[in-house]
Amino acid sequence: MFILQGSPPPLPSPPILASLAFLSPANFSRLIVIKTHCLSPCAGAGGWSPLVSDRYQWLEVDLGRRTQITAVATQGRYGSSDWLTGYLLMFSDTGHNWRQHRQEDSLGAFPGNSNADTVVQYKLKQPVIARYLRLIPLDWNPTGRIGLRLEIYGCQYTSDVANFDGSSSLIYRLSVRPSWSEMEVISLKFKTLKNSGTLLHAEGQRDHSLTLVLEKGKLLLYHQQDSNHGRLSSSGGQLLVSLGSLLDDQHWHHVKLERLSTHLNLTVDKNTQQAHVPAELSHWDIHQLSLGAVQSHGLQKPILSNRNFHGCLENLLYNDLNLLYLAKKNNHQVSAVGNVTFSCAEPVSVSATFTDAHSFLQLPGLTTWSSGVVSVALQFRTWNKAGLLLTFDLPQQEVMVWLYLSEARLRLQISGGGRAQLDLSAGSGLNDGQWHSVELNSREDQLSITVDKDEGATSRVFLSSGCPVQEGSQECRNPFRVFQGCMRLLTLDNQPVDLIKVQQRLLGNYSHLQIDMCGIIDRCSPSHCEHGGRCTQSWSTFHCNCSNSGYRGATCHSSTYEQSCEAYKHKGNTSGHYYIDVDGSGPIQPQLIYCDMTEDRTWMVIQHNNTELTPVHSSPERSQHSAHFDYAAGEEQLAAIVSQSEHCEQELSYHCRKSRLLNTPEGAPFSWWLGGPAPGQVQTYWGGALPDSRQCACGLQDNCLDSNHYCNCDADYDQWTNDSGLLTHKETLPVRSLVLGDIQRPGSEAAYRVGPLRCHGDKNFWNAAFFDKETSYLHFPTFHGELNADISFLFKTPSSSGVFLENLGIKDFIRIELSSSSEVVFSFDVGNGPLEVQVETHVPLNDNRWHSVRAERNVKEASLRVDKFPAATQEAPADGHIHLQLNSQLFIGGTASRQKGFLGCIRSLQLNGVTLDLEERAKITPGVRPGCPGHCSSYGSLCQNQGRCVERASGFSCDCGQSAYTGSFCHEEVSASFMSTTSITYTLKEPYELSRNSSALPSSIYSDTTLRGENISLGFRTSQSPALLLYISSFYREYLALLINQHGEDSSPLLSSPLLSSPLLSREANCYAQSQVQRKHGHVVTYIIFQIDQDAREDFNLTSDVEFNNIKSLILGRVQESDELEAELAGLASLGFTGCLSGVRFNSISPLKAALLHPDSPVIVTGPLVQSSCGSSSPADPYAAETTHSLSDQPSSADPGQPLVNAIRSDSALIGGLIAVVIFVTVSALAIMARFICSRKETYRTQEVKAAQPEDGHEFPFSSQVDCESAPSQNQKEYFI
Repeated sequence: MFILQGSPPPLPSPPILASLAFLSPANFSRLIVIKTHCLSPCAGAGGWSPLVSDRYQWLEVDLGRRTQITAVATQGRYGSSDWLTGYLLMFSDTGHNWRQHRQEDSLGAFPGNSNADTVVQYKLKQPVIARYLRLIPLDWNPTGRIGLRLEIYGCQYTSDVANFDGSSSLIYRLSVRPSWSEMEVISLKFKTLKNSGTLLHAEGQRDHSLTLVLEKGKLLLYHQQDSNHGRLSSSGGQLLVSLGSLLDDQHWHHVKLERLSTHLNLTVDKNTQQAHVPAELSHWDIHQLSLGAVQSHGLQKPILSNRNFHGCLENLLYNDLNLLYLAKKNNHQVSAVGNVTFSCAEPVSVSATFTDAHSFLQLPGLTTWSSGVVSVALQFRTWNKAGLLLTFDLPQQEVMVWLYLSEARLRLQISGGGRAQLDLSAGSGLNDGQWHSVELNSREDQLSITVDKDEGATSRVFLSSGCPVQEGSQECRNPFRVFQGCMRLLTLDNQPVDLIKVQQRLLGNYSHLQIDMCGIIDRCSPSHCEHGGRCTQSWSTFHCNCSNSGYRGATCHSSTYEQSCEAYKHKGNTSGHYYIDVDGSGPIQPQLIYCDMTEDRTWMVIQHNNTELTPVHSSPERSQHSAHFDYAAGEEQLAAIVSQSEHCEQELSYHCRKSRLLNTPEGAPFSWWLGGPAPGQVQTYWGGALPDSRQCACGLQDNCLDSNHYCNCDADYDQWTNDSGLLTHKETLPVRSLVLGDIQRPGSEAAYRVGPLRCHGDKNFWNAAFFDKETSYLHFPTFHGELNADISFLFKTPSSSGVFLENLGIKDFIRIELSSSSEVVFSFDVGNGPLEVQVETHVPLNDNRWHSVRAERNVKEASLRVDKFPAATQEAPADGHIHLQLNSQLFIGGTASRQKGFLGCIRSLQLNGVTLDLEERAKITPGVRPGCPGHCSSYGSLCQNQGRCVERASGFSCDCGQSAYTGSFCHEEVSASFMSTTSITYTLKEPYELSRNSSALPSSIYSDTTLRGENISLGFRTSQSPALLLYISSFYREYLALLINQHGEDSSPLLSSPLLSSPLLSREANCYAQSQVQRKHGHVVTYIIFQIDQDAREDFNLTSDVEFNNIKSLILGRVQESDELEAELAGLASLGFTGCLSGVRFNSISPLKAALLHPDSPVIVTGPLVQSSCGSSSPADPYAAETTHSLSDQPSSADPGQPLVNAIRSDSALIGGLIAVVIFVTVSALAIMARFICSRKETYRTQEVKAAQPEDGHEFPFSSQVDCESAPSQNQKEYFI
């Protein structure tokens, strides 16, 4: 038994032929049904109804000649309950090799009737040209049988056809050279069984040619050129475009080639691809056309050597000139080479399609097989890497033979007969959709396998695509995956198998086969993978590989990058290079752009090839100097960035000495520049002036060197001057080129600078609308997302439900809504019935904070993501409608019925990468307001290190005024390198203010000291030991000093003050110091806490009645006046500090930041002070990774039941009675150990806690013995924030 795969049906009766006639409407031809076919005797009156109703019946119509079919109409059988509810349509020119007609490229089934009387008509979107039509019932009335009345609509079709046998061709020569035309068109139809061959070859002047070839079932267009006076170019031709697939199926395919002035369009069937015309062909005329082969009078070699076209051409038109008609009429311009006939030879090739796991073909074995002599041959094509092709057994040898595909290789497995299992393999890449031949021969214990005429493996011993499912049968088991694909040209012992007899149940047995057709579909042509995603496929589906494309999703539709620097900032990112995709899922590719995120702006910086100051020297040989600027971003990116930004600017500077710039407004300008959208327009104004003003910035400000001119350089002085400023009018940006004219005179010198393009403010990201009524909505034009639709937006609402978006069609629709306080639903219908994708967040979404929603629907699946919760997906039906067809207006924030409206804000709404202007539409819509405030509730946590979130009309910013840090999120440390002579003195109050406020004593005259505690934090890195880090003095000759003590080889931070009975020194080398003051039983109890990183902290209880009042100044580095200090400490203070300090903060004052960035503050700097990044990186170990944590990341030690005291008490008498010093020093350490270097990072911060457990008092002189971690004396100790 020979098996190539379910349960066989009962054998039907022989077919019956009948002659019927149908009459179409008057405006169509009269169509005649030549025969109908039913596998059982037809019965019933008033229509066609086979006796047995199953899916193996069909109705076949012979129209007598090829006809253009435009529509079909069906009706049930008259006076019965028999009608079809679904059917397939097949077409053929010969009655063989049927082709299934599909809707939308994937849907094969047509809807039928719902009763016996109603006529259901289906108009074909594209007319089908065929002689035969076959209707195959799929489903019918479950209470009746198959019943049908059929009417076909169409008109007669005429054509001119030529047949080429693989060695013949036609040559068309233009006797008179036509006048050059901007457009030339060649169109034709072809059909062939061969997967390779040359269709046409066009030659013109200068030995240029275009060749259209069929290669592996695809059409490729090449450009060739003879070079170097007749010698062939070694390239062999330049591929311009490739299109189509599986074009060797012996069906007609339409091809159209259009040459326009700048590009070529190649159309194959319904798909068009464009290619740019090589410069040599922009004014190129065709002199000769060769059809079916390359007949060249030059030296060009054919793209496909020895592969002429074998098949038929139809209606070949060159600029509306029918060349096949001319050939039939023996026109002198057309000559034939070889045997060209003017009718299409139709070779019969019957294929079988194995569609699913139940498909099988079972054939009887031959008598010769009992002796072990076996010969089997077949051809197959598939997309699957694995599948069983055939199997058979040899009873005499008691062995079983399996021939199957695995990893796209052909494998043979033989088992049984008491022998060890044998495995052979041959071929590779056999899942490419091409026809592959297999020959298996067994002679005298020798077995050979040949794949595609190449012998693959030969060995002793031994076909099936699956097994028939028979109850209780153990004869056939399929241990392999089933084969899905097509087979043809099956022979057993060199005798062809008649598959038509198999179809008629006269030979063998089968199930779930499509006989006399190959139903393979190329799901990657055209590819649904976008943005360069690579398409791979199996028999039933396709997959998109989005690696390295910058996009994601089932079809590589959605961008993985943000659309602006503003969007990156609001995800917590800081300055740096980022990929920006300005149109999201649109066609513009991502671009690497620098984002400069400052405290108040987020800049997109686009560099070009020359942003430096460039000198220009005088030269008598040239009258002008020109410079062109190439930007890092492409033209489309530049235009989109400028368009969506609120503000753009670009520096334009000209430094001159005896080199005039613009001359006078009346004279011709010496210099100009091109700016604006490509290719740019001439601009004659300069940086800082207005467009078309012919002025520079000084002219606008009326302060030019010469009042008779409007630019400083136009004064033509023999001294250096400049005209500089910013270009801020977006319509004229960016600067594309610059022309300088007055450079040829002796002594003329000049230099120019064109800075990078800088833009800030994303109009799309902050575009928002506020809906304050449930009945209000915004409406926009219909959303067109037929195959791919992505929708993204942000929302915030106090409501638990509401419709965000809705768009309707006749049957299709798309909708996104908040269905409950924690669920978002994305629902749609593309004709397959409503589908829903839901995301349950398990946290409330109606908290009036911003939440993001992204929905996508494509031909493979639908997905929905809310915030960072896992995305939900819903797969699309395998063979269903794929086009989303909408026709109503798009409603935002509500529905057309004004029900289930949305209350709240919607922001940054984008559909397929295009932002809807909600604000502009809201201005004219009642119940909707433009804009939406309240961003700090969602983004305020991005502000770090005591930075304060400030609301803005479009977004927010972080105010770092109260922070020792700077940057967009107050995250950048302010650090400086100190020398021993460096000193920074921040004056809190002058002496005269003290006397003026003496009545307020003993209250502190500095407002911050009226708090119940002070906060001090700093970071340091130094190799000096001992060293003074910070010194605070008061008008009462009291002080507070933070120093690094030295004991032997160990260094420890130490806190010293006359307020303390003795200095405090940590027992550990790295110390985290906190000071806490509480009022208890009428006296002050001070807690000092030291801690090393995450080590156990040390608590000290110091009781004192002294107070630290009236703070005068804070000093970093060297202390100039140290009279109030003890001698030992005074000596240390005079040595200064050598190393790095960063992030110094005392309450709300940042003395180091003030000295470096705000020189107008009350700060005095003496000695060298250099700002550096020494506080944010460790040179000790350049390979060590450093993680910076914001203060908000650090856990608070404060009692949650006790609020931090940060307000001035109104009871001044009580304050005056009890003033205490509170020193909170927060130390955060990062230890990086290297061979000879020790780096430590420490942060000192004070926090108030409810209580602390005192320990016994300890007294430590500066050189007290402490248990610090030992380190070699030569090691450098670095502490930084």
